[in-house]
Amino acid sequence: MSDTPPRLVILDTDPGVDDALALLYLSARSDLRLLAITTVFGNADVETTTRNALWLRARLGLTAPVHRGAAAPLSRPRGSSPVHVHGDNGLGDIDLGDLELPAPDGGVAHEAIVALIRAHPGAVELVAIGPLTNLALALRAAPDIAGLVAGVTIMGGAFGGHGRTGNVTPFAEANFHNDPEAASEVLGAAWPITLVPLDATLSCVWSDTAAEGLAARDGNLGAFAYAVSRRYAQAYARHEGLDGCVLHDVAALISLTAPDLFTADPYHVAVSVSGASVGQTSRTGPSPSSRLCLEVDGDRLAAHFQQTLESAVPSQDQGPGSALQAAARR
Repeated sequence: MSDTPPRLVILDTDPGVDDALALLYLSARSDLRLLAITTVFGNADVETTTRNALWLRARLGLTAPVHRGAAAPLSRPRGSSPVHVHGDNGLGDIDLGDLELPAPDGGVAHEAIVALIRAHPGAVELVAIGPLTNLALALRAAPDIAGLVAGVTIMGGAFGGHGRTGNVTPFAEANFHNDPEAASEVLGAAWPITLVPLDATLSCVWSDTAAEGLAARDGNLGAFAYAVSRRYAQAYARHEGLDGCVLHDVAALISLTAPDLFTADPYHVAVSVSGASVGQTSRTGPSPSSRLCLEVDGDRLAAHFQQTLESAVPSQDQGPGSALQAAARR
């Protein structure tokens, strides 16, 4: 056992199937402590993503507060939700049952982000796996947090890897396209950024075989991970010809826990906010405080994800999901 205290994480998220898998991964890590979940529009409207965050908190046995965040971009209308990928309910249209959920915790997301960073100076890892609206609002309200945060890890952007410069337009990745002004402000701030774009994440595929194996091993949370990812995997089979689902948001978290899997370069990144290329990312020069992860060993990352969940669920005969749920309650 390590004596090193766990790293403190705020997860800014728009759940979302891969967001659910990211929360499942985070709950299985003893080296990460979830301080709060902050929600934002993106994979669905913010009412749905907040409901999903509350449902996932209950389903995974988490205790961190859930704070509702931005319902729309900073300065433009909200776009449509990707129901063809995440389903009408944002969680692959799995049956959410009749679980009675509480209201979100008090305080809006960007205010909670500011308060937590100030309460733990130099210790908070801010991980953003949706549009960056909450982060931009936090910076506008409290520019000082840029010098107080331990790090900011972002899933977003695209630079041409795998022949792709976008996944919602020929030029832009979804998170940055959803609020390009916010992305521009956040990437332009003077805080330590690790950016994990499509160039890296598209090679991180959790195979159907691996998902089936986890479900067979654990009839509770393993079966949940399999079920929630089925519609998502089917979308990738149709559109990308993949046998499995891409771990976009999980990859951002794993860049914290297993940085050796990534190749990172110190580049500053700018985001286009106008014209046909809105949301497009470009490298504008070196930056000692920024890490741009353009490459990753995707096979090893997917194996790391699988092994993390399997190690938290020793065996079916010790009670379905018991170890993972115990870890999740930290």
